[in-house]
Amino acid sequence: MKKTLMIAATAAFMMSGFVATEAVAGGLTNKCKACHKVDKNATGPAFKNIQAAYGDAATLAKVWESGFAVEDRHIAGDENNANYKKYHKKAKMMSSQYKKLIKKRVEAGKFTYLDLANEVFSK
Repeated sequence: MKKTLMIAATAAFMMSGFVATEAVAGGLTNKCKACHKVDKNATGPAFKNIQAAYGDAATLAKVWESGFAVEDRHIAGDENNANYKKYHKKAKMMSSQYKKLIKKRVEAGKFTYLDLANEVFSK
């Protein structure tokens, strides 16, 4: 009986880890909403504009994974983007948010860049 309970508890713990990863990424996008709205630009570009600029979650995840350099960003780093001037000026602020909120948590194994990018694209 004890062995069965231990196996069940271990399985529940393992499953909660997978759910927690998704919940952490989803919770982070809630923090992102302080500056990013779904359909309209605010302090940061709208999620819909981010989706349009990157095309898919994998592309956004690659930019984060490579260090989120301003020149690699499809809005703040692209002079041909209509919102370039506004968001290029704010790029330093987002760089610090990236390091604090995204990079540290990915390095700690809370979620992957792709998990978070998928959350952004689900909005």
